[in-house]
Amino acid sequence: MEKQRLIVDYKNITPEQLQILTDKYPEGFDPDDMIVYKNSEGKTVRTIPLETGTTKYLFKVSIELERRAQAFLDDEDDQEEVADEDAAPEADAVEETEED
Repeated sequence: MEKQRLIVDYKNITPEQLQILTDKYPEGFDPDDMIVYKNSEGKTVRTIPLETGTTKYLFKVSIELERRAQAFLDDEDDQEEVADEDAAPEADAVEETEED
């Protein structure tokens, strides 16, 4: 069975697609990762390819997509920090000193 092929604009990206995208490119996009082509209007379009089990995506890259991906990653980092803070603190060894 052939995979579905989708071109997704940043305006229409779902949270699930954003999760997949940031999982694959956690450090951001490198120009070498991009596919560049001219659309029917003659405008240059930069895309990031991503393939799942059922779908081949091309995500249109824009400043807004890069900003949203970074914000998504920052939110994940904040959630991890909160989870770490909620963990039980380790008991610190307390040394008693004798006073003369």
